[in-house]
Amino acid sequence: MLTKVIEQAKIDHFSKWFERADKIVIVSHVSPDGDAIGSSLGLYHFLDSQEKTVNVIVPNAFPDFLRWMPGSKDILLYDRYKDFADKLIAEADVICCLDFNALKRIDDMADAVVASPARKIMIDHHLYPEDFCKIVMSYPKISSTSELIFRLICRMGYFSDITKEGAECIYTGMMTDTGGFTYNSNNREIYFIISELLSKGIDKDDIYRKVYNTYSESRLRLMGYVLSNMTVYPDCNSALITLTKAEQSKFNYIKGDSEGFVNIPLSIKNVCFSCFLREDTEKPMIKISLRSVGTFPCNQLAAEFFNGGGHLNASGGEFFGTMEEAKAVFEKALEKYKPLLTAKS
Repeated sequence: MLTKVIEQAKIDHFSKWFERADKIVIVSHVSPDGDAIGSSLGLYHFLDSQEKTVNVIVPNAFPDFLRWMPGSKDILLYDRYKDFADKLIAEADVICCLDFNALKRIDDMADAVVASPARKIMIDHHLYPEDFCKIVMSYPKISSTSELIFRLICRMGYFSDITKEGAECIYTGMMTDTGGFTYNSNNREIYFIISELLSKGIDKDDIYRKVYNTYSESRLRLMGYVLSNMTVYPDCNSALITLTKAEQSKFNYIKGDSEGFVNIPLSIKNVCFSCFLREDTEKPMIKISLRSVGTFPCNQLAAEFFNGGGHLNASGGEFFGTMEEAKAVFEKALEKYKPLLTAKS
């Protein structure tokens, strides 16, 4: 059995919206990851089964390794179809904001969402949610937004209406946001949910293969190149990997090719903190990905040095400047956090 994480009053409130709504729009964050797409499509399949008119809109493209997911071909990319997307957002009865806690996370789509007269609900698991939704289901201790979608559907009394397609999407979101259930995944209720999803007929081994083992040759060669240039800081039990735009071009980089790279240095003995600096291909900035093991708070470091945030062991941020400048900031952060990084667990 699952504990009742979401307050009953919020379940009841959303249920009333759900009963009255005909047109529902689901939105998620810029550069959508597995949890963003998984939670959005998981909710999409449920709402579609209830004969609602549902549209999923995301700010920009998502990785190729998620395009197998049922319903992914119907996701609308805001940066390509802005006018049509604005119309759908303006005409929606309800807008479901999934896997983000601040309007800046949906980029240029924010203005349209704010201007829409639709009732808005946030379903998310990041810290410090902004106040732009009437209903806020924000639970940072939960492993993924996809898990929250499962809990919401069940609490509304519709578990039997979760389809195999919806279950595949929810499982994918849960799997990717925990690194294949290798971090932030010690809550035994996660595995109860997995068993329930398996009862819908999903093949979790096949899902793992589709997400993690269907990359291109170029991606594998890129990984080798990035790791060959890795910097290890043994005095701080940390490691750094970097990737410039020029290097991405050399290896025919496509969105998602560097997914998971930041986790690899954590396989080095004694390394408990990993940072990946990647020049963005769409904006003049450097994307920061941080991962840690144990109790090191990479979200705290992300907020202090890279205008970011996230979870204890998985966080991110942004830096506007050169790669060398970003690396210097990272090394400055290591010096400040050295006592925590070298503390005996």
